Amino acid sequence: MTVVIVESPAKAKTINKYLGKGYTVLASFGHVRDLPSKDGSVRPDEDFAMTWEVDAKANKRLSDIADAIKSSDRVILATDPDREGEAISWHVLEVLNKKRVLKEKQIERVTFNAITQSAVQEAMANPRQLDMELVEAYLARRALDYLVGFTLSPVLWRKLPGARSAGRVQSVALKIVVDREIEIEKFKTEEYWTVDTDVSANSPPFLARLVQLNGKKLGKFDMPNEAAAFAARDTIRTSQFTIDDVEQKPGKKSPPPPFTTSTLQQEAARKLGFSATRTMQTAQKLYEGVDLGGETVGLITYMRTDGVYVEPGAINEMRRLIGERFGASYVPESPRHYKAKAKNAQEAHEAIRPTSSYRRPETLRLEGDMARLYELIWKRTIASQMESARVENTVISLLSSDRQTGLRATGQVVTFDGYLAVYEEGKDDDGDDEGGRLPAVKAGTIAQVHEVRPAQHFTEPPPRYSEATLVKKLEELGIGRPSTYASILGVLRDRAYVRMDKNRFIPEDKGRLVTAFLDQFFHRYVQYDFTADLEEKLDLVSDGKLDWKALLRDFWKDFHAAAEGMTELRVSQVLDTLNEALGPHIFPDKGDGTNPRACPSCSNGMLSLKTSRFGAFIGCSNYPECKYTRPVGSPDSEGESAVSGDKELGTDPETGKVVALKIGRFGPYVQLGEPESKDDKPKRSSLPKAWPPATIDLDRALKLLSLPRQVGTHPEDSKPIVAGLGRFGPFIEHAGTYANLSNFDEIFEVGINRAVTLLAEKRAGGKGRAGAAASLKDLGAHPESGDAIQVMAGRYGPYVKCGKVNATLPKDVTPETVTLELALALINAKGGVAKKGAAKKAPAKKAAAKTSAAKKATTTKKPAAKKTPAKKTETA
Repeated sequence: MTVVIVESPAKAKTINKYLGKGYTVLASFGHVRDLPSKDGSVRPDEDFAMTWEVDAKANKRLSDIADAIKSSDRVILATDPDREGEAISWHVLEVLNKKRVLKEKQIERVTFNAITQSAVQEAMANPRQLDMELVEAYLARRALDYLVGFTLSPVLWRKLPGARSAGRVQSVALKIVVDREIEIEKFKTEEYWTVDTDVSANSPPFLARLVQLNGKKLGKFDMPNEAAAFAARDTIRTSQFTIDDVEQKPGKKSPPPPFTTSTLQQEAARKLGFSATRTMQTAQKLYEGVDLGGETVGLITYMRTDGVYVEPGAINEMRRLIGERFGASYVPESPRHYKAKAKNAQEAHEAIRPTSSYRRPETLRLEGDMARLYELIWKRTIASQMESARVENTVISLLSSDRQTGLRATGQVVTFDGYLAVYEEGKDDDGDDEGGRLPAVKAGTIAQVHEVRPAQHFTEPPPRYSEATLVKKLEELGIGRPSTYASILGVLRDRAYVRMDKNRFIPEDKGRLVTAFLDQFFHRYVQYDFTADLEEKLDLVSDGKLDWKALLRDFWKDFHAAAEGMTELRVSQVLDTLNEALGPHIFPDKGDGTNPRACPSCSNGMLSLKTSRFGAFIGCSNYPECKYTRPVGSPDSEGESAVSGDKELGTDPETGKVVALKIGRFGPYVQLGEPESKDDKPKRSSLPKAWPPATIDLDRALKLLSLPRQVGTHPEDSKPIVAGLGRFGPFIEHAGTYANLSNFDEIFEVGINRAVTLLAEKRAGGKGRAGAAASLKDLGAHPESGDAIQVMAGRYGPYVKCGKVNATLPKDVTPETVTLELALALINAKGGVAKKGAAKKAPAKKAAAKTSAAKKATTTKKPAAKKTPAKKTETA
C-alpha cells in the first residue's frame, strides 16, 4: 500500500478518487509545526538552531498518518508545489522520522499544478526527492521573520508605549502607506485652466482643446487663472480656423498576460471589490475542486505563483475554443508566450488558469464569490491567447488664419475588438480614458467654432493606496512574496496601524509613530532597497546559490548590534527624536507666524510628544498647572478628543455641588464638588473609553457619579444586585459574585431578569476570574474531555469556551456560524483540553501508545506539567 500525504481534506478526498485502490490519501491540515511564540525559538548563538513545536491539533492527525504508514511500503509527499508546500512535507517527514515509522520505506515527493486526474497521475509517474534548497529558503525566511519580530517588538514596547509589533515586511508595507500620506500632506495644490471648444468642418460637431496660443505651445500651467483663460476664449472667438492636418494611425492593443497571484489580487480588488484575503480563500476553493456531476474536479491551477507560463497543451485547447466560439480571425497566427515583469519572479510555476478552457463559467453551477472569481480567471486566460484589438488613432489639428492659435482633437476607435470581445483590464487611479470616434474631415476645410468653454482645474495629490495599488507597489519594489501579501495587509489592519476609508489605506497616528521610530532608529531595515535585496538573497537560497546560514549570519550581525544600541537609550531621548521627525505632521505651520508648538490653553506652555501606559499623546510642558492634551496628529484632527484642562459642567440638582470634568495623571475624570478639608475626598469617576471627554455633559457626568447603580434585589436571598464600572470594565455584583456586562451602556440599562441570568451563568461556570460572559450558543461536549463547548459573548468580542480554555473567534467568523468542528480546531490551537481522568491509569493495551511527553504531563506535579500534552517541542 502507498500512503499519500497532502495538506487539506478536500484535496485528499479528490486525489483518493483519482488514485483508487492501493493508495491511502491523508491530510496534514496544513503546517504541523511552527516556532513557539516565545523568546529563544531561534538561537543565533547556536548557529541559528530552531526549536519547533508540534501544533496541538496536528498531533492526532500525525498519529493517524504514522499508523497508516506502518502497514505501507511507500510514502508519497504530495503537498503544494511551492516553498510552503515543500516545507510542510519536510515538517511531516521530520515528525514521522522521530516516530520511527519510516524505516525501510520508500519516500518520494510529487507535485501537480492542478487537481485533475491527468495532472495527478502524471505527477505520480514522475516522483522526485524533497527539494532541500526550497526547504532551506523557507527556514531562512521563517528565521528572519522571527528574529526581526522578536527583536524589534520588545524594543517598541519599552521605548514607545502603545505600539504593538513590528515585522520584517509588515513594517516596510506600513512605511509605504505612511510615505504616501506624507506626500499628500506636502502636496501644494496649483490652479490651472483649459479651454475646450465644439467645432465642426462640414461635419457633426466634435470636441477640440486649445493647445497653442500666441504662436507658443501651451504647457499645463500656462493659463494659471481666470483672466488668462477668458483672454484665450476671446482670442478663439475672434479667429477663423481651418483644418490644418488629419493624422490617422492604426494601432494595436495586446491582451494582458494570464493571472499571477499578485495580478489576480489586484484585478479582483478593482473589478469585484475583493480583499486580498477574500480572493485567496476563494481561489483555494476553486483549486481544491467542486462537485461536477458526482465528480470532484479542481477548476483552476495552483493559485500561489508569480509565473505567467502556460503549458502548450492548455494553450492549444484555448486556441481551439477561441476559433470555435469567436472565429478564426480571433486566433493569432502563433501562440502567445509571456514573461513575468516582476522582480524576483520565479518562472517554475504556471500562471493561474482554468484546468479546462471548455468549462465555461455559464455552464458551471457556481455561486457567489466562486462564480465571480472563476469568471474573471476564465476570461483573462482566454483573452491572453486571443488576437490583439486593432484601433485607429486620429488626431485633427486646427490653426487660426494667422497660425498663432491652435486647437487639437484626439480620438480612438476600435476597428477590430479581438480580445476585447472577452475581457478588458481594469484601470488604476491614473488610468486615462481614450477619446471616442471623430468625424471624417479633410485638411484645408474651414471650421466653425460653435462654443468655447474655459474650465478651472486644480492639481490633485497622489491617491492613497487601495489593496490593488498597494499590492502592485509591493510587487514592483520586490518586497515580500505574492503568497504573503494578504497576510501583510491583514496585520496592518489588525494592529490598528491603518484604517480603511472608501477602500483606501490611511495610516493611524499609531502607525505613523511606529514608522517614524523605525525610520529613525532602524533606518536601514525599513528601506525599500534593503528589503528587496533580502528577498533576492532568499531566492538565491532557493536556487542553491547561497547558503542559508550564511545569509542569517550576515543579517544578524548588524541587526543585533542595532537593537543592542537601543538598550541605553532613554524614552525621553526617543520622544525628542520623534518630536523632530513628526514635527511637520503634529505641529504644522499655522501660516500666521506664531509658534505651532505653543499651547492653545495657557500663555507660555509648549506642546510636545508624551507617553503614558495608554500610548502616545500631545501634552503641555506646564503640566500639572496646564492640563491640555490632544491625540497625536495634526491639530485639525483633534476634534472631540482634545481636552484643555478642568471644565465646569453644571450643578448637581440633589447636592447643589459643582460637577466638573478634570484631567489627572491617569486620564480624564468627572468630580462632584471640591474638597472641603484636607482629608475630604470628593466623589470621582473615570471616563470609560466609550465616552470621549468632549461628549461629557452634565447628564452623562451625573450618570457616572451615580455608580454603582442598584439594579434590584435577588429573588433568592433579597440581597442587592449592583452594576458598576471596574478595573476590568462594566460588571454586575451580587453576594461577592461578579459577572461582566457586554458594554458600558448596559450598566444603566441592565434589568433584574438579565442580571439574575448572568449571575447564574457565572456561578455555573465554576472557578475563574470574576466576570463570566453570556453564552450565545451551546455546541455540545468535547469528544475527549467531555467539557461543554460554548460560544460566549465576551468583553472583547465573542469566543469559544471549553473548560478553562478560551479561544477568540476570527474576525470573519460570526457566533451564529460556529460549528463544533471549528470550535475544536480553535480550542486545540489554544492548547487543547486535558482529558478528564487523565491521571488515572490507562488500559494496558493502550499504555504503549502514550508518548513520553503525554506521560510526563499526566504524572508529574511540577509546574511544567500543566502544559497540555497536545504539543511537542523539538529542536532542529
